[in-house]
Amino acid sequence: MKVSIVIPCFNQRDTITQTVLAVRKAPLPKTEIILVDDGSNDGTRTVLKCEVESIVDRVSYHGLNQGKGATLRDGFAAASGDIILVQDAALECCPSEYNRLLEPILSDKADAVFASRFINGPSRQVVNFWQTTGTKLLTLLSNMCANTKLTDIGSGYNAFRASIIRNIQLREQRFGVEPEITAKLARARCRICEVGIGADSRNGQEGIAMRWRDAVRAFYAVLKYNFFARGPSPFPVN
Repeated sequence: MKVSIVIPCFNQRDTITQTVLAVRKAPLPKTEIILVDDGSNDGTRTVLKCEVESIVDRVSYHGLNQGKGATLRDGFAAASGDIILVQDAALECCPSEYNRLLEPILSDKADAVFASRFINGPSRQVVNFWQTTGTKLLTLLSNMCANTKLTDIGSGYNAFRASIIRNIQLREQRFGVEPEITAKLARARCRICEVGIGADSRNGQEGIAMRWRDAVRAFYAVLKYNFFARGPSPFPVN
């Protein structure tokens, strides 16, 4: 199977080259790397053009910052693999764990795999208290609404069967996209698996920081896509 690795990127000048090189070294036989820059304005684009474009399969550039949801939509649309894996540009989650993330799909046990920073993973740095608490509350609400038993819908480190994720019409622009994906997968009765991973917490300057209004939108998205914007299932339900 071919694996497409989608990397959303915003203002990660100091980590993006290291991330791509780590992805290139991951133990996967057939991959493509698709990077979507979401209007970076810190010099990331210079790094991409000088150091990264030659070692990835495709780089897309947004003229203005649109949000994580927009980068994922573009990345998923460009992917040609049988499996689509999302990798963060700050290297919070290590590509050496790809096999752990992909195994449930490759063994036909799952259609989507969520990585959790809170279960059975290797040792990790201590995660920010408020970030952890917010993620756990968001996950709890999502579980209550979608009738799932996940522990971490906010890691941003996921793998999907391409035929599944491409059939989901994503509407959220920013961080609400993760609750949206979870709700729509659950509604379609897709097989969702969760695996533990190691993760290094961001220091506040790295990664795509979630603002308070993004957190509010994420909680709203849980309710919206589970109760108020359901519509027909995107896939035939068995």
